[in-house]
Amino acid sequence: MFGNISACADELPAALHRDLAEYGRILADGATPIEPAKLIVSMLERFVATDRGFTKARRQERPNIP
Repeated sequence: MFGNISACADELPAALHRDLAEYGRILADGATPIEPAKLIVSMLERFVATDRGFTKARRQERPNIP
């Protein structure tokens, strides 16, 4: 579905990758840490879903699609 998202995660700046790895560890709360690639997908999905400007522009371009 997303192609090779792991390759994308491998190309992140080192500091961002470390932060995402720590974020995934903290979110896991003692369970298996969430991989940065999986976090990236969910974060981008949330970002796009909540971006009001994008939603408005999309509605203007595709008026018959919800």
